[in-house]
Amino acid sequence: MNKNISVLAFFSLGIIWGSNFIYMKWASDFISPLQIVFLRVLFGFIPVFVYSFVNKNLKLSDLKYSIHFFIMSLLGTTIYYYFFVKASSLLLSGIAGALSGSIPIFTFILALLFIKEEKVNNFKILGICLGFIGVVIIARPFEVDMFNVNIEGILYIILGSFVLGSSFIYAKKFIVPLNLHYSVLATYQLGFALIVLFFVTNFDNINSIYSNTHIFIGIILGLGLLGTGVAYIIYYFLIESLGAIVASSVTYLPPIVALVIGYVFVGEEITILDCIVTICIFIGVFLINKKSNK
Repeated sequence: MNKNISVLAFFSLGIIWGSNFIYMKWASDFISPLQIVFLRVLFGFIPVFVYSFVNKNLKLSDLKYSIHFFIMSLLGTTIYYYFFVKASSLLLSGIAGALSGSIPIFTFILALLFIKEEKVNNFKILGICLGFIGVVIIARPFEVDMFNVNIEGILYIILGSFVLGSSFIYAKKFIVPLNLHYSVLATYQLGFALIVLFFVTNFDNINSIYSNTHIFIGIILGLGLLGTGVAYIIYYFLIESLGAIVASSVTYLPPIVALVIGYVFVGEEITILDCIVTICIFIGVFLINKKSNK
């Protein structure tokens, strides 16, 4: 039963994160990246806080771990969100999708360096390689003139991928051992991020987002409630139940989700190659989750 819940949570998070890219891109036409991050965290924090408060999960004694919550708010929320929103506003979606597939690679390398108990085997190595190659092929960076690609955007997406990969390791090593409920961990992480964002965000013209009701609702529900609040509850659950490397492999799924969204809502073409590569990515995810017989 627990295995089925983990699998359901794994694919749910992939779908949620995959649907976020289109709203980040659209919202960047109306407000600044920091304003997008602030609204995303705000509307993600409110429902998670209410849930934790009503269920009496929050305790003042938890604040003794504030340094860990603060660091996670930077790695897993503020900095990572900002880099990805900034990159989405600067890069072609194909390049961004390809480079964001490097998250499990960074997680894998950092896990080898900092988490002794994290099991690494040939299945995981092969799965990570398959997943990464699959994401690159789906994104088709080879069809884009690299000389016309925004280098600043490339740096933002690489840095964002590294930061998010680091958050998986930090959470596994320092946050999960605290044995706090998933909703509590998400509440503190988002709460600390919201405080930081409140002081660093320039709110001039932030009300411009109200001019497009569809995108504003997308920020509230897509980026906020689901993409942030619900996503981080699932995020902590996966790290605890599956481990940092396996949990990070969920980031191979968003490019597939984005591809489907593009086909259904934007009318982008899906080729046979896309279907074959998608199958390869799922095989990679399966291998990453497969346990060694040794």
